[in-house]
Amino acid sequence: MRIVVDLTRCQGYAQCVFLAPEVFQLHGEEGLLYTPAFPDEQLERVRQAAAACPVQAVLLGEEVSPGDR
Repeated sequence: MRIVVDLTRCQGYAQCVFLAPEVFQLHGEEGLLYTPAFPDEQLERVRQAAAACPVQAVLLGEEVSPGDR
C-alpha cells in the first residue's frame, strides 16, 4: 500500500501527524514529510489519517498519483 499527499492541497492542519506519527511528520511549522510506502501494521492509522484530512490531500491506494483526484 502506498500514499501520496497532494502538497498543493495540504494546508498543514496536521491531523495525519496526530493519527499516524510513524508515517507523517511536520517539518518546521507547515512542511509535511511522509513515508510513501508504509508498513502494513500502519494501514489502519493511515486510513484514519486520510479520512481525517479536512482538505482530502492524503491519497491512499496501490498505485496513486495526485492527478487521480
